[in-house]
Amino acid sequence: MKVAAVQLHCSKDRSDNLARAATAVHSAAQDGAGLVVLPEMFALLDRAAAMREVAEPLNGPMLAWAQQLAIETHCTLIAGSFVERDENHPTKLFNTSIAVGADGSLLGTYRKMHLFDVDIEGARSKESDTFSPGTEPVIVETHGLRVGLTICYDLRFPELFRAESLQGADLIVVPSAFTTATGRDHWEPLLRARAIENQLMVVAPGQWGMSPDGIDRYGHSLIIDAWGRVLADAGAEGDTIILAEFDAQVQEDLRQRLPALAHRRLNSGIN
Repeated sequence: MKVAAVQLHCSKDRSDNLARAATAVHSAAQDGAGLVVLPEMFALLDRAAAMREVAEPLNGPMLAWAQQLAIETHCTLIAGSFVERDENHPTKLFNTSIAVGADGSLLGTYRKMHLFDVDIEGARSKESDTFSPGTEPVIVETHGLRVGLTICYDLRFPELFRAESLQGADLIVVPSAFTTATGRDHWEPLLRARAIENQLMVVAPGQWGMSPDGIDRYGHSLIIDAWGRVLADAGAEGDTIILAEFDAQVQEDLRQRLPALAHRRLNSGIN
């Protein structure tokens, strides 16, 4: 099966962002992708006040948009993430990723567990001022595959990836808006490490350029195989679609020949 990662630049114009995202998903589907992944906060990535303004319940316009797009393109869509408002606690917001099947069904919902609270020049952020953390890993099933869901900063926490791997993930997606300040040194090494140590494909679409919140985004959306090889790199700039073939048999053969997962001795509490 072909998988696709969509790299986008987020402007202040939410309607334009959604339109460009939809065009990219249609293009990826026409190129044969059965699974398409959008970046983190692809519809709007702005300062906290603006993010709160666009917050919506899970069963709202963003889900409807993703469902219609998945049906139109006949592919599974991981709609990067959006600002979800808790219907029972209106002041509580989540950074939420939704997975929608080709028939429009909601396959799963993942709320970002690790919040980006850092004081790095060029990447200062305190997501916890806006968002509440999610509480559990999420795996969805599509095309006979099990797909693990994560978002951006989750990449730095290998225990989440290992938990999803042990739950049977065949590949893990990492929709992101990684900063240039951290991405130039950490983005590719971390993604390759997560792929190698869990012996699975990693699909990581990102944003690029200066986002409306004033932070420069790194781009370089990547698709990496279970050996840690970069199969596709979108580069630093440009709205771009990258594709690669996921071969379940090749991945399983690797796990059989180098059974590192089976050799685990440490009981880390995430069996």
